[in-house]
Amino acid sequence: MFRRRPALLVRPALDDDALHTTLTELRPTPQLHGLGAGRTRPLWQPVAGLLRDTGRDWDRRWHRMSVLAGELPAAVCERWIADRPGDGDALVLRACVRSVRAAAEGRAAARQAEQACLLAADACPEDPTPWLALLDLMYAFAVPIRDAVPVWTEAVDRAPWHRGAHHLLLRQLSPRGHGTVTAMTDFAQHTASRAPHGSPLALLPVAARVELVAYRQGQGRTGLGVDGHWRELRATEEIEKALTGWFRTAAAPHAEAVADLNLLAFALVRAHRPDDAGPVFRRIGRHMTAHPWDLLPAPERTFLYWRDRPGG
Repeated sequence: MFRRRPALLVRPALDDDALHTTLTELRPTPQLHGLGAGRTRPLWQPVAGLLRDTGRDWDRRWHRMSVLAGELPAAVCERWIADRPGDGDALVLRACVRSVRAAAEGRAAARQAEQACLLAADACPEDPTPWLALLDLMYAFAVPIRDAVPVWTEAVDRAPWHRGAHHLLLRQLSPRGHGTVTAMTDFAQHTASRAPHGSPLALLPVAARVELVAYRQGQGRTGLGVDGHWRELRATEEIEKALTGWFRTAAAPHAEAVADLNLLAFALVRAHRPDDAGPVFRRIGRHMTAHPWDLLPAPERTFLYWRDRPGG
């Protein structure tokens, strides 16, 4: 008999089962009419419990807040604030929600989102999350980098090696964002050279290289020589730094480790290093991320081929 392979899990929550469970609980079932129908407790209570349990793990707090902001019905956050005015978690979540949704709603919504971020920052002065929400908002509205950097600085003053903060600024500095190839790569290299041993920021130059590939593909610059981009001496050094400085260390998994593992596996595949890719894929398991595999034809088929290859 043939064994059926388990389906891939491509989801915003990554491997955060508690976050995924909370999102699932908040989705109305087909038998019920309207969000919250048939419930006996406030809609926001599971979210409040999740964020309370997150504590001061700032990386995981940002991951959970940013996913909730994109997936949560807006009514949940507003009802929470109405029921618990001044609740810090509710105010930070509202800042994230408004920042994510302002791009589709225009300048007036952007001003409201900015005020929500500043109010949340006042309510939770040690938390970098409101500043990251504001940075996200500034990216959406193409605010110049010189104005975005002070906001980023507010976040990293509170959490110096925050994974999400550095990836957000990398996106700002990218040529697909509001920067240049040089600014992006210099920032990634400088950060990786200073990051503590075991920090996922050792992977930042690989993330920058993937971003460069995405930029070039968006410009229509594909074809012969694409693999050569991954065989450059600097690319080899970047991948080695990611392997020895993060993947092969005893560092505890962080909130977005699955995203970093997918970046590293993608780089190893493009660099034609299947022996090194095998252990990375084993750690990934079913948790494929859409990006960066969406840069290749047939992303899921490609992912499964390399993950399941003999000896992998």
